[in-house]
Amino acid sequence: MKQLQRILQQEDLNFLLTNRVPRIALTRFMGWFSQVRSPLLARLSIGLWRMFTDLDLSEAKQQSGFRSLHECFIRELKPGARTIEPDPALLASPCDGIVGECGEVRGRQVFQAKGFPYSIEELFGPSQDITPFEDGSYITLRLTSSMYHRFHAPVDCEVDHVTFISGDTWNVNPIALKRVERLFCRNERAVVRVRSGGHQLAIVPVAAILVASLRLHFVDLLLHLGYRGPKEIPCRDGARFAKGQEMGWFQHGSTIILFAPKGFSLCDGIVTGARVRMGQALMKLPTAAGAETVRSAESATNDADCHTHAG
Repeated sequence: MKQLQRILQQEDLNFLLTNRVPRIALTRFMGWFSQVRSPLLARLSIGLWRMFTDLDLSEAKQQSGFRSLHECFIRELKPGARTIEPDPALLASPCDGIVGECGEVRGRQVFQAKGFPYSIEELFGPSQDITPFEDGSYITLRLTSSMYHRFHAPVDCEVDHVTFISGDTWNVNPIALKRVERLFCRNERAVVRVRSGGHQLAIVPVAAILVASLRLHFVDLLLHLGYRGPKEIPCRDGARFAKGQEMGWFQHGSTIILFAPKGFSLCDGIVTGARVRMGQALMKLPTAAGAETVRSAESATNDADCHTHAG
């Protein structure tokens, strides 16, 4: 079995098997199959899943007796299985994951892999103002198929708006990210804009092959490949979350990209390849002096805009 795993991990073969296939058809099939309620089928499927991944259910609230593969995918954790960073000056990881590209936004440009840039303007879609995130910070968190698939508020916040963008279902593993340009901008995704204090943040869940359904607790909709409803979804009443509170889940594994404004910085140890757990410190809010500088710059920009309009 380990020999088979090594063979499947070879880059060319892995890319062929996970991308040069009818991705959307497979994703639709997986969505249907995972929902089939059959305890026996669920046990067999989970057993097969474990042969190819490091699936560990020891921290799950429910560790057996799943009626469907879907129930295992979106499993909850036991109370206390994750510690939420208590310092209000630190943003916590919204999910378990592996850190991908991260660091400073270069103007409006970020990277999915070395040498493969994309613009946050394209990622967010034409309806969104990305000015608050220019020269800011970002971090990419990849959820593997065996990980805990729910995601949580990185800080006390209120959700303002959701933009849902239909797209493809390319695999988001490192092999694909090194080969497919602007991959995140091609895949189905949601842009969740939140406010915390005087700061704006953006949480961008990106779907992938076998993963094209997203449940958000503040939207009474299941966002998926067949969704044809409004793409712009305002969330203004009661969409408030405490730090660490659950916001939603993927149906399988995928990626979350977190964007913060200028002045935020990554915490020590947050580097590409690091494994993080939900609740772990990811980013530092601006220091008092730094925050004042950012506010002054924003104020000057606003004043200039006012004078321009007045003229």
